[in-house]
Amino acid sequence: MKKAVILFNLGGPDKIESVEPFLFNLFNDPAILNLPTWIRFPLAKLISKRRAPTAKKIYMELGGKSPILELTNNQRHDLEKKLNYNNKKDQYKCFVVMRCWHPRAEDVIKVVKNYNPDEIILLPLYPQYSAATSGSSIKEWHEVCEKNNYKTKTSTICCYPTDDLFIKSHVGEIKKKIKDLKNFKLIFSAHGLPEKNIKKGDPYQWQVEQSVNKIVEKLEFENLDWILSYQSRVGPLKWIGPSTEDIIIENSKLGKKIVLVPIAFVSEHSETLVELDIEYKELADKNGCIEYSRVPALGTNIDFINSLASIVINKEKNKLTEKLYPPKIQCPNKFVKCPCT
Repeated sequence: MKKAVILFNLGGPDKIESVEPFLFNLFNDPAILNLPTWIRFPLAKLISKRRAPTAKKIYMELGGKSPILELTNNQRHDLEKKLNYNNKKDQYKCFVVMRCWHPRAEDVIKVVKNYNPDEIILLPLYPQYSAATSGSSIKEWHEVCEKNNYKTKTSTICCYPTDDLFIKSHVGEIKKKIKDLKNFKLIFSAHGLPEKNIKKGDPYQWQVEQSVNKIVEKLEFENLDWILSYQSRVGPLKWIGPSTEDIIIENSKLGKKIVLVPIAFVSEHSETLVELDIEYKELADKNGCIEYSRVPALGTNIDFINSLASIVINKEKNKLTEKLYPPKIQCPNKFVKCPCT
């Protein structure tokens, strides 16, 4: 059987001139600004225009563009190779779809139709589910399919926060950083969300906590000093915490070495390469940190690629030992066939 695997990621501007339209696409997403279109559209225009100058400075630090498409394509290549290795039953082809910049779903669907797969498997590159990330990308894909009158068997991987190989990939990268380190604070940093999103039933925070708990358990590090925190807060709303910035300041002043782990990002981009590596390091240095380091995003880590391949191939056989949603919260997307159900 021919199978198409759609890898979803956020995307990023491919040149400085793309920064403002990229930001507009981000804030015009109803999953980000849950407002009527007539309010959201002009507000997204205003926000993107105001934030563009600062964002452009960030991307100038990265050479004038985001590296996320190139890095996601590397993941696509390695996953496709793994899926087809010694596979005599099925033929897999992987495609990349970005939510806020190119390649967009409306363009990729044309290529997928030409491939003419027997089945499509939707695979967000967000290990932990949120309506603002995986949910938004999955929803857009189905809307584009409906618009193009394209119907074929489709399966969806909603999330994989406690998958054994996913956890193993993090454990391996963290051990490389801390094996000879003394007096350090291990900070798992995830992108934050407004508190109201969690109160509405978004499982993201709970799933991030499950990922971190599993990793800490598998690290088997005696008296490990660790904490989970959240970064990238914007706007006046109350966000989930604690704040990564506050944790860095506190532990720098205590004389702790800082080790950051990007727990919810699997590709390097502005929030790892600039926010974590440059801005937060400056914050740590300013507050007396004697050593600051970061564990890399998983990228093409072999255990992570094996994790994705295993999830795709065994998507209907997976029997996870832990549910992927907190008690009383069901999978929030009607298109998703959860491994936990």
